[in-house]
Amino acid sequence: MNSDRLFVYGTLMRGFDHPMAQLLSRSADFVGEARCRGRLYLVKHYPGLVLSDDPADVVFGEVYRLRQPDALLREFDMYEACGEGFAEPTEYLRRMLPVTLSDETAGEAWTYVYNWPVTGLPRIASGRFLEN
Repeated sequence: MNSDRLFVYGTLMRGFDHPMAQLLSRSADFVGEARCRGRLYLVKHYPGLVLSDDPADVVFGEVYRLRQPDALLREFDMYEACGEGFAEPTEYLRRMLPVTLSDETAGEAWTYVYNWPVTGLPRIASGRFLEN
């Protein structure tokens, strides 16, 4: 995988009717279900992924191949309020992370990592936002 891949784990996944999920669906090719190492928390009506070194901490989501990665990533940066002009610390940071597809193919993809404290937020122990 390379920088044209995006791992999503929340409201941008298939099945959500959000305008940004629709933009992703129109502008990218679904590669497959995937997972990465991390912990998932319920922030409000959306989740936040926090990085973890524990191999038992897994977050499940989907990987997409962006047809116009630079333009789309700018759009998603604005949606996640982590693009230019947002006050620091931003709620999310875009990071390249190792991901594993359901067929066990490993690679890397961009994703949005939660950047604010998770104290008091409920953890989604299954690592699956849709099971929350």
